[in-house]
Amino acid sequence: MKALVYKGPGVKSYEDHAKPELRDPTDAIVRITRTTICGTDLHILKGDVASCTPGRILGHEGVGVVDAVGAAVTAFKPGDHVLISCVSACGKCDYCRKGMFSHCTTGGWILGNTIDGTQAEFVRTPHADTSLYPIPDGADEEALVMLSDILPTGFECGVLNGKVQPGSTVAIVGSGPIGLAALLTAQFYSPAEIIMIDIDDNRLEIAKRFGATATINSSTGMIAEQVMAMTGDRGVDTAIEAVGIPATFELCEQIIAPGGVIANVGVHGKPVTLHLEALWDRNIAITTRLVDTSSTPMLLKIVAAQKIDPTLLITHRFGFDQMMEAYETFANAAETGALKVIIAAEATS
Repeated sequence: MKALVYKGPGVKSYEDHAKPELRDPTDAIVRITRTTICGTDLHILKGDVASCTPGRILGHEGVGVVDAVGAAVTAFKPGDHVLISCVSACGKCDYCRKGMFSHCTTGGWILGNTIDGTQAEFVRTPHADTSLYPIPDGADEEALVMLSDILPTGFECGVLNGKVQPGSTVAIVGSGPIGLAALLTAQFYSPAEIIMIDIDDNRLEIAKRFGATATINSSTGMIAEQVMAMTGDRGVDTAIEAVGIPATFELCEQIIAPGGVIANVGVHGKPVTLHLEALWDRNIAITTRLVDTSSTPMLLKIVAAQKIDPTLLITHRFGFDQMMEAYETFANAAETGALKVIIAAEATS
């Protein structure tokens, strides 16, 4: 089969690779029909994720058709169309029993990280019964690719951890796919204001169409001062960091209101300064989280009810044989206008 393989920092290759085989009785082999690229894949390529070693097939999002199942799999059979969760969960360990599937002792975020991932023609998915979701007949599978990772990530790590509430004021720093996913799902809770901050005017225009009440281009400088002017010098109740660099996290520290929550979503590859000298008396909370995908069943229902349209996040489409071009397009989003890309196999039945 063909697969996108990480070769070390800055190096990747789309090449022939052995088809995965069942290893454990709880495994399934899924033939990928659609996958995508995540910002985390770019962090891996920069060398920011030490757990992902050269030789790994990247990717942790996708939909497909079950090709084979292990003897212990009871919820799925060959031929079933499935959504692949970016997080594999055994459902039995202490962390899973707490709903912290991202820290499953034999799973978590392993696809495209510590085991081969979904940017290939086939993938082995551990703990299939609790890590795959059936796709209803007639569902838009492109939309459901967005439920593998970015929608639950924006919702769980940003909106839920950030304690977005009716009437509150929210700032989302970073208007990329994850930030926009947080914007879409924050509106479930009817905040009074959602301020989107980014350096890309195109993404800020998209954010306005998605429901942002105000936008700030951070390249203009004086960002914190602009936020304070918008909020009557109070700051925001929730600041969602959706980039993963020191400057954006420190901005969240500057704009958070007393009693507010800074919800980190970004993948950080470098240390960040925590300004306790300014924050120690402000009653704030700082949250970190890796997505658990515990919200996926709820999000599936919301998408099926057409209360949210994840396809709004899709800007480009490629075939599997255009995998390298898809990466170039996604990695150069400032020039290409890319948000999420769909990479589809030729046969999608």
